[in-house]
Amino acid sequence: MVLDRALTFLYEHVLDLGLGPMGPIDRADEPRRLPTVLSREEVHRLFGAMSTGPNRLIAHLLYGSGLRLSEALRLRVKELDVGTSRLHVRDGKGGTDRTTVLPERLHGPLRLHLKTVKAQHEADCADGAGGVSLPDAIAEKHPNAKTEWRWQYVFPSTTLSEDPRSGAVRRHHRSDSAVQRAVKKAADAADIEKRATCHTLRHSFATHLLQDGTDVRTIQKLLGHKQLRTTMQYVHVLEQSGDGVTSPLDTLPEDPT
Repeated sequence: MVLDRALTFLYEHVLDLGLGPMGPIDRADEPRRLPTVLSREEVHRLFGAMSTGPNRLIAHLLYGSGLRLSEALRLRVKELDVGTSRLHVRDGKGGTDRTTVLPERLHGPLRLHLKTVKAQHEADCADGAGGVSLPDAIAEKHPNAKTEWRWQYVFPSTTLSEDPRSGAVRRHHRSDSAVQRAVKKAADAADIEKRATCHTLRHSFATHLLQDGTDVRTIQKLLGHKQLRTTMQYVHVLEQSGDGVTSPLDTLPEDPT
């Protein structure tokens, strides 16, 4: 309304131009930058530059399942369904739940990783520090769930810490900064000139699915986007990248040598 009145005053009293009746005036959307996307070859190089371990496994999930870093770090053991190759994201962005794909290539590495994590959890329990933070409703209804294996984080912290709310000593999930540093270090080592971050792997997941023919609605569900227009940014990435377009130079006969 303020914008309407200001424009009306400008035209009628300053420029002396009658506008006549006007409907509501909407602000134009600010131009948004398209997300950075790695090629498949760049993703392969980045993973090749990462050391084997939890950080590399998390990076694989960001690209292989389209997870946000926070979602990967908050994964609980019970949310991995290796039998059906599905992964359940609880309380994602906007407080929503969703299901996405769990790459078959990660089944074996995840089983080995969880074997180590379970041994660590059992040792923590023996030392009286095996509890994990739980959603408030679960903690009240099932007070013993905090030590159950299925509720433990898939990627626990390397150290124990004191819960500031309860004062209990427990193992939180892995630090996001550790994963971010590992991805940046690998991108530098792989000579990737683009700004490659953890979120870039999620963008690459969506774009590569589009290239493979997956429909936008399906990708929207896998990513957990509320609005389809958010997912459509990956369509714009492909459109502006010239994907599938052959340069006219490549259609000419080879120059004589």
